Amino acid sequence: MKRRFFLCVLLCALMTVPVRAEPIKWVDFNVPYESLRYAMDVDISSFDKEKHISWIDILALAACRTGGRCGIVSVKKAAADLEGDRSAEELLGELFRYYDYYHEAYTAALGGLLGSFAIEKDGEWVADYGLKAYSPVAAGYGYSHCDDFGVSRSFGFARRHLGNDLMGGLGTPIVAVEGGIVEAMGWNRYGGWRVGIRSFDSRRYYYYAHLKKDAPFAPGLEEGDIVQAGDLIGFMGRTGYSDKENVNNIETVHLHFGMELIFDESQKECNSEIWINVYDIVRLLSNHRSGIQKTAEGWQRVHPYRDLDMDELKGGS
Repeated sequence: MKRRFFLCVLLCALMTVPVRAEPIKWVDFNVPYESLRYAMDVDISSFDKEKHISWIDILALAACRTGGRCGIVSVKKAAADLEGDRSAEELLGELFRYYDYYHEAYTAALGGLLGSFAIEKDGEWVADYGLKAYSPVAAGYGYSHCDDFGVSRSFGFARRHLGNDLMGGLGTPIVAVEGGIVEAMGWNRYGGWRVGIRSFDSRRYYYYAHLKKDAPFAPGLEEGDIVQAGDLIGFMGRTGYSDKENVNNIETVHLHFGMELIFDESQKECNSEIWINVYDIVRLLSNHRSGIQKTAEGWQRVHPYRDLDMDELKGGS
């Protein structure tokens, strides 16, 4: 009798525990630059209005209707629809069953790029809302790139290229696209001198590779450091493709920039990592550059930066 009572209590307790959905295992990020830019502009322009329309909501709605293609026409319609009184569920009907997937996937990919921040100018902090992530290449330095995600690579073993290569000059300052924690640093036989930074929400792992021989990293940078968006992290080079450290075996000076999405820690170091095509994200960030200058005291930002969303989470003022 006691055993039956115990089993009954246990079953009741288990019924009250929410069932954890399986983490997302694949994201095919195909949102073109024009759609990213339009959705971002709607988000920013509506921030102070009675109804703030999130770019994540816009893109998720459009993706449900297009199977993730998110062309500009579908994105404009999604934005206009969300300005009305109907919810995403009412707008989508049966297609709403895909909404949670796209919303979670796009939040993982884009969740840290827009928000509240402050820049110090002329001794005063100026707060704003908008694009708070930066191009990985510092202001004043040229680069070129093309959509090379998925192109074959052969060093070590046959594989796909899981990033975007930005071609530039030797020693070009490289900055953190988004704030986070330096999770990896040092030599990798494929990426040469590289830095890996995990976003504060742990969803995005940014990979910066082929940094400069002899002086790859920002002075004083160490694993475990907290960096802000736009902080100097290293210098462009052509190291890599070698088991021996500090070797230039890459023909062309460039930065390999990649973004891995992490929905569960088991996905971080495995054969089924989720790397997305960042080409259009790099295009979106291309006009938002962090000024870096070398002074007598060393490398410094031209304008100090604060992530106000993080300050709020930490209880800062």
